[in-house]
Formats: sequence, C-alpha cells, structure tokens
Amino acid sequence: MNRLPTVAVAADNPPANHSLGGLPMLLASLLACAAAGYIWQYGGLAQLNLYMVGLLLGVALYHAAFGFTTAWRNFVVDGRGEGLRAQMLMLALGVCLFFPALAQGELFGHAVSGFVRPLGWSVVVGAFIFGIGMQLSNGCASGNLYHLGGGQLRAIPAMLGFMVGSFWATADYEWWTTLPQLAPVSLIDTLGVVLALLLNLFLFLAIALLTKKLEKKLRPAQAAKQSPGMPASRRLLCGPWPYYWGAIALALLNFLTLYLIGRPWAVALAYPLWGAKAYSWLGLDRFLELEVDFWAYWMQPGRESALVEPLVSDVTTVMNVGVILGAIVAAALANKLSLQWRLPWQHWLAAIAGGLMLGYGATIAYGCNIGAFFGGIVSGSLHGWLWLVAAFAGSFVGIRLRPFFKLPHDPHTG
Repeated sequence: MNRLPTVAVAADNPPANHSLGGLPMLLASLLACAAAGYIWQYGGLAQLNLYMVGLLLGVALYHAAFGFTTAWRNFVVDGRGEGLRAQMLMLALGVCLFFPALAQGELFGHAVSGFVRPLGWSVVVGAFIFGIGMQLSNGCASGNLYHLGGGQLRAIPAMLGFMVGSFWATADYEWWTTLPQLAPVSLIDTLGVVLALLLNLFLFLAIALLTKKLEKKLRPAQAAKQSPGMPASRRLLCGPWPYYWGAIALALLNFLTLYLIGRPWAVALAYPLWGAKAYSWLGLDRFLELEVDFWAYWMQPGRESALVEPLVSDVTTVMNVGVILGAIVAAALANKLSLQWRLPWQHWLAAIAGGLMLGYGATIAYGCNIGAFFGGIVSGSLHGWLWLVAAFAGSFVGIRLRPFFKLPHDPHTG
C-alpha cells in the first residue's frame, strides 16, 4: 500500500514550474473581467461585490482542492482524515465568527440571520440522497463548480442533472413539507452564545481527534509530505494550498458573505432557478403546461419574483458564476488550465444520475454541503448536524455503488 500524507497539500495541484504569463492567464483574466463588467452594468455594485467574493471562493476551492466528496471518501476507503479535520477547522472558525453576530442580529450595522430550518424527513431523506449523488458525480454543489472551472467537463452532466433534479424537487416540495417534522432548533437561542459555542467546538475537536485516532490505527506507517519549495506568497497565488489554508479562506469569505447579503453562503439555491428558467427558455412550458408559478416552493417569501427577474439579479447565481471563473483563474495561475473530457460512458452516466440526486436531495433538505451543512452549523441550527449524519450515511452507500459505474477511488477527483 502506498504511503499517504497526514498533512495534505492539495493533490489536484502538484508543484509546477509556474509562470504568470501566457495565453491561458490572459484569456482567464479577460473572461473574469468581462463577467465583472456585465454584472456591474446590469446588476449593480452590490452584485459585483458578491461576484468578487465568488471569485475568491473559486480560487480557494481550486488551490486547496477543498472538496467534501473526496474528503469523506478518503476517510471511508483509506482512513485518511486530513480533509475532515480541515472541515472541522473551517466550522470552528465559522462558529466563532457567526455566533456572536447572529445573536446580535446585526453585523457592522447590517441585519443578519442564519439558516435555521425544521428537523424532518425532508432533511434526512434529502441529505441521504445527496450523499449518494455526490459520490456518483464525483463532486458536491460547490465541487462541481470549481471542477468545471478547472476544465473537468464531467462536471457539466452533473450540473445539468442537478438542475433537472432541483426543478423536479420544487414540484414535490409542498408534499415534503406536509410530512411530520420538528420545529427549527437554534442552539444560539436555546443555550446562549457561550454554551452553544463551547458545545460546537467540543464536537469539532472530538471529530478531529477521532479521525486522527482512526487514521493512526488504520495507517500507522504514513509519513508527512513536504510542502513544495516555493515562497508562501508565490504559493498563495499559484497553489497548491494546504487544506487548512482553504478552510480558513472559506470561513472568512462565508463571513464576508453574511455581511454583504445578510445570510450565509449558499450554492444549491441557484439550481432550482436555473432549472425553472431552462424549462421556460426551452419552450417546454408550451407542451407540459406546468403551473410553476403556483408551486409552493416559488411562493415562499423572497422567491415570488425570482422566476421573472433576470439571473444577474440572483445573488446565488452571481456567486456561483464567480466560483467557476475564480477556479479558471486559479487553474491558469497554476499552469493547469486544460479541458478534460475523455471518460468512459459509465462515468458520464454516473455524473448524470448523481447530479439528479444532488439536485433533488439538496432542494428538499434545505441545501447542500455549503448551505445546509456549513451554513446550518455556523448558524447554530440543529438541522445542520442532522444533515451531516444523513449525508455521510448516503455518501457511504454511494462509495459502495461507485464500482458499478467503474468509478475508481481516486483522491484527485472529488
């Protein structure tokens, strides 16, 4: 068995002879600037700010190869826990930043609120389905965005499946809300900021120590990997990053998102809207005659006008575009910008099927790894923990299904 590192440097981005010039960097910069100009003109300064945050998120995700899918799979299959520990670091920093602001209800004069959702079958089933889908599609909602930006075209069928699955879920959304569920539980309101913070930090530490213990038991001979020999400033720009750099960056940028739009970062919220827009743009409404406007999902506060407004006005769409283009820029900086599309047909099938599961699961479970897991836990909502347990169980099943689609366990793919 090959020895694997305990202190991980993003394996997707091995050290290279970096150069900041060249055609790829020029094209990536022009594309990012063109998108910025369009968003500024048609969306305004507020949307431009969110796009810039999305760009930074894309750079962080790509350079750190910060994924939830591979981190969970590495732990289940190989006993490697560095990815899970990085997620615990991200959450620990997140709750330290979010809890005081959410308790006050404002951040530097801006009203803020978290994602506090009910506890019910929709979360359990949706997160479980999502967990299966993320392993079949080789990425979660944010993962597929930065994979696409990095040139992995296998993310396209996964994202298309995500759109279709999300749109399908909006049709069933009202039924899921009628199932038995418990009222939302905010640990901040129930325990107070200090106790809620201590409890969460204890749980993060316990999970991190557990992964470390199991890692030593399962992989006692592994050795630490040396960092690439380049200055930290150069590495910050060109990558690869250690996982913990990515964890810190994602926590800080999520906190900036809270300040800018009054709620945590979300990714999956855009996919139902993209699916509904595609349904209209493709003219399918003339054949199927679905009364989408009257579905319960679209009649919720804040979504009533989403179907008629341009996509540039949707904050999640703008940030998602920023993530994709940020990953393109990061790939160009790392001299790794290339298109990767030659895959067996079974992999494409798995991507589509996994995408459908991602979309349906995320929509009924109030979000994905970012909105429900990350956003829910840093909001102090108990549903974030319920989502984590159900999604991890689904991910375990998804890992067992991967061989049927001839998907290898490859630490560089998720």
